[in-house]
Amino acid sequence: MRRGARTAVVGGVFVVLVGGAGYGAYNVLSALHEPSGGGGAGSAAAVKTGPPSATEVKEASAEFFAAWAKGDASTAASYTNDASDAEPLLSAYGGRAHITGVHITPGPSSGRTVPFSVKATVSYGGRSKPLAYDSTLTIVRGLTTGRPLVDWQPSVVHPALEKGDTLVTGEAEVPPIEAVDRDGVALTADKYPSLGPILDALRVKYGDKASGKPGIELSVEHTDANTPGKILVTLAKGTPGKLHTTISAAAQAAAERAVQEFPESSVVAVKPSTGEVLAVANHRQDQFNAAFEGRLAPGSTMKIITSAMLIDNGVTTMNGPAPCPPSATWQSQTFTNLQGLTPNEHATLANSFMRSCNTAFIKLIDEKPLTDSSLTAEAEERFGLGQNNWKTGIVSFDGSIPAVTGPDRAAGAIGQGQVQMSPLNMASVTATATTGTFRQPYLVSPKLDDRQLATAKGLPSGTVAQLRSMMRLTATEGTAARAMSGLGGDIGAKTGSAEVDGQAKSNSWFTGYRDDMAAAAMTQQGGHGGDAAGPIVAAVLRTSR
Repeated sequence: MRRGARTAVVGGVFVVLVGGAGYGAYNVLSALHEPSGGGGAGSAAAVKTGPPSATEVKEASAEFFAAWAKGDASTAASYTNDASDAEPLLSAYGGRAHITGVHITPGPSSGRTVPFSVKATVSYGGRSKPLAYDSTLTIVRGLTTGRPLVDWQPSVVHPALEKGDTLVTGEAEVPPIEAVDRDGVALTADKYPSLGPILDALRVKYGDKASGKPGIELSVEHTDANTPGKILVTLAKGTPGKLHTTISAAAQAAAERAVQEFPESSVVAVKPSTGEVLAVANHRQDQFNAAFEGRLAPGSTMKIITSAMLIDNGVTTMNGPAPCPPSATWQSQTFTNLQGLTPNEHATLANSFMRSCNTAFIKLIDEKPLTDSSLTAEAEERFGLGQNNWKTGIVSFDGSIPAVTGPDRAAGAIGQGQVQMSPLNMASVTATATTGTFRQPYLVSPKLDDRQLATAKGLPSGTVAQLRSMMRLTATEGTAARAMSGLGGDIGAKTGSAEVDGQAKSNSWFTGYRDDMAAAAMTQQGGHGGDAAGPIVAAVLRTSR
């Protein structure tokens, strides 16, 4: 035997381990891999059960690492519990991804889990770059064979991979972009972390329209071509094309700082006179753009739309009656107010709105001529919501206010039940309520790709005047006063607390405006609307100019 080699006996067969600790240097001979037909002398043996032993974990992972490092995708896949899914990705690793010189070094196992590091080289078009990363795998027992096998997950090959993903190296499908704000200030993920996934999405959609030159990259390719893939290695930088956005760098910076104060928070600011998005920020572990795509009950911020419905249908006015009893029953379901709210049987709509009295709105939705579809019609026809036709420049949610019967009709009036909104939707609601005109929010000018923005008929001037007055009272004397304290100019706001089954604390919602800026925020499990979402919105509104 050569000098420097080590031996081990596995199932009666020698395993020769040649120099070095990495599996890229291993020449492995083993009897662990069963013939696909299951025949042979061992076919009559009882199938093993129970968790794999430490020895089995070590040996099975060694088999997999050795085949992978050697570029034998078929054999490596056969050491997993899902060979049909594993083989294409492992083949792409050395094929479309052009990854060679693979060296895998396992770390100390923890039970059935084996951490490992990968070092390799990515080469394409005469250019090469090193690739290094860490991952883990888990060994399980095969259900039918009893063999120890790699529990197949795409993340085994690279932690950035999910089901359906693959790795590709080559000229990027779209050139890089240099995104700039409304005043030409550069927007980068380093300076504005929330914009990272958004800038990736903008590159996928508009990179070929920004006059840049593609680079050469190793990247994750998703089955959905509209979903941007993570760039893992850049072999040659492209020339970025300049993409103008509607973002305000000052508002974005304030939004980034504000959401960091509260976990699971999102905020959006828009310019009511145009619909331009001025800021979008998220503070989440999952990188989900909840500010644009979130689908959660908005709580009492929904009372802006409900109030508009009541006024537009002649049920009441801001100075008309909207009694606030301790409780209200709608079709056998009893609704109450937030703890500490003093009942007022003589309250006006403005008073019940500014104090966020739930029961007042529950009592009024039974008035003629309101029907099960009245709130839906108000949201869709006047506020432009719920028709799945917004074209903001990236993926976004348009809100959902379905026509429903039973208790959910009453719950919808106070932003619970089946009503779903995002902060983007509620910022738009405030913009429409304060101007009377629905202007679909957008992040990139529709002139760039000739897309048609959504339209709606908006609100009567009399309704607008009343909504603005009620929101102003809420911001200066009502539930939003503490959060909006110190803000000058023309201001208004509405708070919301949305209860969620299984959550100890409600979701905090807040929407407000200051001059020509409207903003809305949501903090999951943030409590009352003014406690978490309120300070976020106020911080962004301070940048209004």
